[in-house]
Amino acid sequence: MGQRVDEIRALGAEVLGVAVTATFSQQAFAASLGVDFPLLSDWDREVCAAYGVQYDVWKGHRGLAKRSVFVVDAGGVVRYRWVTDDALVLPDFDEAVAALRACAPPTP
Repeated sequence: MGQRVDEIRALGAEVLGVAVTATFSQQAFAASLGVDFPLLSDWDREVCAAYGVQYDVWKGHRGLAKRSVFVVDAGGVVRYRWVTDDALVLPDFDEAVAALRACAPPTP
């Protein structure tokens, strides 16, 4: 998704990354990859539970977040949802951007 950030921002949207890791770990990860969008810590696992993307147990760890992508419109309505149980599978970002285009306000 990071490679599409400029395109997403041009549509009036923002990219946020959420993980159940500690903030300091996310800062190191972002710095190592040159990520320029916010990485948010869901340390208490409330967000992944609320969005229904939490493993019961994955590789011996409880409550981790599944790889997922959401497009949420300005009113807070989820317009696109992609989730996988296989953390090695990457989403089709073209689908997510198409969903974003469909809910983005028209440009003047």
